[in-house]
Amino acid sequence: MGKRRAWLSLIVFCTLLVAGSALAFAMVIAGASVALANHQSTKIEEAQNVESTSVAPSSGKTFSGMITDSHCGARHMRNTSQNSTDCARACVRRGATYVLVDGTRRYTLIGDESAVAHLAGERANVTGTRQGDTIIVDAAAPIF
Repeated sequence: MGKRRAWLSLIVFCTLLVAGSALAFAMVIAGASVALANHQSTKIEEAQNVESTSVAPSSGKTFSGMITDSHCGARHMRNTSQNSTDCARACVRRGATYVLVDGTRRYTLIGDESAVAHLAGERANVTGTRQGDTIIVDAAAPIF
């Protein structure tokens, strides 16, 4: 009878140990999930605040960057015989729009297309009103 009782005690002890470990593990995972969810909701709120402030129009500012097209961006096809100016103009004729690339930011350019087309493929200063990711162009001048 003593051996049976020892085996039963061992089984009960192991079962309680496993159940307690599972409960502790579940509590750690639940706490981490709550912390992660709170961190992500904070990031989303920050992004929404930044987005709402960046949509407000800014008037008459000067933006610097490379004027190119929305299809190729700052890197034009290297296997063609066209330079960046010719490539940008050809892409715009095929339906792309002019954009100003400033590092990782791309602004779609609207208005005064003759000045923008004249500076396609070049670094330029564009003066205008920014609304989100669009600049309404008042003037454009090359960077010397």
